[in-house]
Amino acid sequence: MNRETSKNLFERAQKFIPGGVNSPVRAFRAVGGSPVFIKSAKGPYVYDEDGNEYIELINSWGPMILGHAHELIQKAVSDAVQGSFSFGAPTRREVEIAELITSMMPSIEKVRMVNSGTEATMSAIRVARGFTGRDKIIKFEGCYHGHGDSFLIAAGSGAITHGAPDSPGVTKGVASDTLTAPYNDLNAVQQLVDANKGNVAALILEPVVGNMGCVLPEPGFLEGLRRICDEEGIVLIFDEVMTGFRLSKGGAQQRFGIIPDLTTMGKIIGGGMPVGAYGGKAEIMNWVSPLGPVYQAGTLSGNPIAMAAGLAMLTYLNEHPEVYTTLEASGEKLTNGFKNSIAKLGLDYTVNHIGSMFTLFFTNQTVTDFPSAKSSDLPAFGKYFHAMLDQGIYMGPSQFESMFLSTALEDQHINRIIEANEVALKASLNS
Repeated sequence: MNRETSKNLFERAQKFIPGGVNSPVRAFRAVGGSPVFIKSAKGPYVYDEDGNEYIELINSWGPMILGHAHELIQKAVSDAVQGSFSFGAPTRREVEIAELITSMMPSIEKVRMVNSGTEATMSAIRVARGFTGRDKIIKFEGCYHGHGDSFLIAAGSGAITHGAPDSPGVTKGVASDTLTAPYNDLNAVQQLVDANKGNVAALILEPVVGNMGCVLPEPGFLEGLRRICDEEGIVLIFDEVMTGFRLSKGGAQQRFGIIPDLTTMGKIIGGGMPVGAYGGKAEIMNWVSPLGPVYQAGTLSGNPIAMAAGLAMLTYLNEHPEVYTTLEASGEKLTNGFKNSIAKLGLDYTVNHIGSMFTLFFTNQTVTDFPSAKSSDLPAFGKYFHAMLDQGIYMGPSQFESMFLSTALEDQHINRIIEANEVALKASLNS
């Protein structure tokens, strides 16, 4: 498959953009080679600058539940553009989408729009600190909550140690207020809480992880976190940037029946446009300025184009429950096909899956946390990735990413992905 135009664009980009990309995973360093430069997308397909067509399993990292360039959302954006692009002032659609989000997401009584998932998580942490009067937060190894300083902290050497900055530019002071626990380990969380009694403001996690690959909460884990937070007066925050409105119309919290205090959301509520939001209990959200003392602002928050796209998307999801039936069926068929190919080839790999999210881990370990995810054979995954790409299947360029399905995938597409997977698995075994 010829991708010379993409290679040339990457060479040009590296002269003017750090690493040649505007987000690190796009650089393909985890899999080798040059990134594919996308020109357009429609339905289940993306098209690169060389004219190659790929069936796509990223869907802009989650939000394209209905596939790319869905006519309903296209029309909503086109209509909204006629009224200009930004006002920095209130609009009707902000009210309508806030009403819709609070009706769909079980935990949310009030919501504030921002411009990205990173802004949402940063703001949620600040509000939790203001509400509780405490400084420290607990996060989980392998969960990703954007590039805010508080989240770029590596785990310490033990359950009760403070973390260390995971990136230059993050201060030791910030790191000292961030505690990191292994995912799915309630005992470690309890140790952190006990060692920092009365000082933990918030506990934040992806209820289903998408950023070390797809990793599910073990039975009782979310329930245990809810109990600990209730006992200790800690604000429980679900980062549903990936899972919100995807695993069900009420997100992971509806699917698992666990209600957090605050929820962060991302691109899905903008139909793929740049947007984010955080919301939750009114008593906590009432601390947000101008009603309360916790400051957060943004000229582009509630952007009219993003609000139009998000309102169209969420209205459709709210009114068409069959979307989730379709996504569940596609997820089951695809992952069963992957498992059959793995068994047929005598391999011992792990497939994690829930609804329309899945990851094929190149390890024989059950993947329940970051250490088990890291046991994967990364060189083999790199070979597999490029073999899939050469067959016209566009996946995330890292072992540590969840894939996302859309309703635009039909049986013919799923069958083609399954066939390509078997070929790619064979290719990954060649030295």
